[in-house]
Amino acid sequence: QVELVESGGGLVQTGGSLRLSCVHSGTVYTRNDVAWYRQGPGQERELVASITRADTTNYSDSVRGRFTIFRDIVKDAVYLQMNSLKPEDTAVYYCLLRENLGTRGGVFDYWGQGTQVTVSS
Repeated sequence: QVELVESGGGLVQTGGSLRLSCVHSGTVYTRNDVAWYRQGPGQERELVASITRADTTNYSDSVRGRFTIFRDIVKDAVYLQMNSLKPEDTAVYYCLLRENLGTRGGVFDYWGQGTQVTVSS
Protein backbone atom coordinates (compact mmCIF):
# COMPACT_ATOMS: atom_id res chain seq x y z
CA GLN A 1 0.00 0.00 0.00
CA VAL A 2 1.39 3.36 -1.04
CA GLU A 3 1.50 6.03 1.63
CA LEU A 4 2.56 9.66 1.48
CA VAL A 5 3.41 11.65 4.57
CA GLU A 6 3.80 15.40 4.22
CA SER A 7 5.39 17.76 6.68
CA GLY A 8 7.08 21.13 6.91
CA GLY A 9 4.22 23.56 6.70
CA GLY A 10 3.76 26.40 9.14
CA LEU A 11 3.49 30.12 9.66
CA VAL A 12 6.18 32.36 8.21
CA GLN A 13 6.58 36.05 7.50
CA THR A 14 6.79 37.53 4.03
CA GLY A 15 10.22 36.86 2.57
CA GLY A 16 10.77 33.81 4.71
CA SER A 17 11.43 30.21 3.73
CA LEU A 18 9.95 26.79 4.35
CA ARG A 19 10.83 23.32 3.16
CA LEU A 20 8.00 20.85 2.61
CA SER A 21 8.67 17.13 2.67
CA CYS A 22 6.77 14.29 1.04
CA VAL A 23 7.99 10.91 2.20
CA HIS A 24 6.57 7.95 0.33
CA SER A 25 6.49 4.25 1.01
CA GLY A 26 5.06 1.15 -0.60
CA THR A 27 5.83 2.02 -4.22
CA VAL A 28 7.16 -0.56 -6.63
CA TYR A 29 9.82 1.78 -7.99
CA THR A 30 12.02 4.18 -6.09
CA ARG A 31 11.64 6.91 -8.69
CA ASN A 32 8.18 8.18 -9.54
CA ASP A 33 6.67 11.32 -10.97
CA VAL A 34 5.85 13.61 -8.06
CA ALA A 35 4.16 16.98 -7.98
CA TRP A 36 3.24 19.59 -5.43
CA TYR A 37 -0.17 21.24 -5.66
CA ARG A 38 -1.72 23.91 -3.53
CA GLN A 39 -5.20 25.11 -2.77
CA GLY A 40 -5.76 28.55 -1.33
CA PRO A 41 -8.95 29.70 0.42
CA GLY A 42 -11.80 29.71 -2.06
CA GLN A 43 -9.51 28.69 -4.89
CA GLU A 44 -9.09 25.64 -7.05
CA ARG A 45 -6.18 23.30 -6.56
CA GLU A 46 -3.27 24.33 -8.75
CA LEU A 47 -0.01 22.74 -9.81
CA VAL A 48 3.02 24.34 -8.22
CA ALA A 49 5.97 22.18 -9.21
CA SER A 50 6.70 18.71 -10.53
CA ILE A 51 9.61 16.33 -10.94
CA THR A 52 9.67 13.36 -13.27
CA ARG A 53 11.32 9.99 -12.77
CA ALA A 54 14.19 11.36 -14.84
CA ASP A 55 14.42 14.37 -12.50
CA THR A 56 13.08 16.84 -15.03
CA THR A 57 11.48 19.67 -13.12
CA ASN A 58 8.74 22.12 -13.97
CA TYR A 59 7.31 25.11 -12.14
CA SER A 60 4.30 27.35 -12.35
CA ASP A 61 5.02 30.90 -13.38
CA SER A 62 4.01 32.18 -9.96
CA VAL A 63 6.75 30.27 -8.13
CA ARG A 64 9.52 29.89 -10.71
CA GLY A 65 12.77 31.24 -9.34
CA ARG A 66 11.55 31.07 -5.75
CA PHE A 67 10.65 27.40 -5.25
CA THR A 68 12.78 24.32 -5.92
CA ILE A 69 11.59 20.73 -6.11
CA PHE A 70 14.09 17.93 -5.57
CA ARG A 71 14.24 14.36 -4.37
CA ASP A 72 16.32 12.29 -2.00
CA ILE A 73 16.40 8.71 -3.22
CA VAL A 74 17.87 7.36 0.00
CA LYS A 75 15.08 8.85 2.09
CA ASP A 76 12.29 8.14 -0.46
CA ALA A 77 11.39 11.78 -0.22
CA VAL A 78 10.57 14.69 -2.47
CA TYR A 79 11.00 18.20 -1.14
CA LEU A 80 9.71 21.62 -2.03
CA GLN A 81 12.06 24.37 -0.94
CA MET A 82 10.12 27.62 -0.82
CA ASN A 83 12.01 30.90 -0.59
CA SER A 84 10.94 34.53 -0.74
CA LEU A 85 7.46 33.56 0.35
CA LYS A 86 4.57 35.92 -0.28
CA PRO A 87 1.12 36.16 1.32
CA GLU A 88 -0.38 34.82 -1.92
CA ASP A 89 1.54 31.58 -1.35
CA THR A 90 -0.77 30.88 1.59
CA ALA A 91 -2.50 27.57 0.90
CA VAL A 92 -2.74 23.93 1.79
CA TYR A 93 0.03 22.15 -0.10
CA TYR A 94 -0.49 18.62 -1.34
CA CYS A 95 1.95 16.06 -2.64
CA LEU A 96 0.87 13.89 -5.57
CA LEU A 97 2.76 10.74 -6.51
CA ARG A 98 2.04 9.05 -9.82
CA GLU A 99 3.02 5.43 -9.96
CA ASN A 100 3.38 4.18 -13.53
CA LEU A 101 3.46 0.40 -13.72
CA GLY A 102 3.31 0.25 -17.51
CA THR A 103 0.53 -0.64 -19.90
CA ARG A 104 -0.30 -3.83 -18.06
CA GLY A 105 0.14 -2.57 -14.53
CA GLY A 106 -1.62 0.74 -14.94
CA VAL A 107 -1.10 4.24 -13.62
CA PHE A 108 -2.10 5.23 -10.10
CA ASP A 109 -2.24 8.60 -8.39
CA TYR A 110 -1.75 8.99 -4.66
CA TRP A 111 -2.30 12.19 -2.66
CA GLY A 112 -0.82 13.26 0.62
CA GLN A 113 -2.94 14.62 3.45
CA GLY A 114 -1.87 18.22 2.88
CA THR A 115 0.13 20.65 4.95
CA GLN A 116 -0.86 24.24 5.70
CA VAL A 117 1.44 27.07 4.70
CA THR A 118 0.55 30.53 5.95
CA VAL A 119 2.56 33.60 4.97
CA SER A 120 1.87 36.72 7.01
CA SER A 121 2.32 40.20 5.60
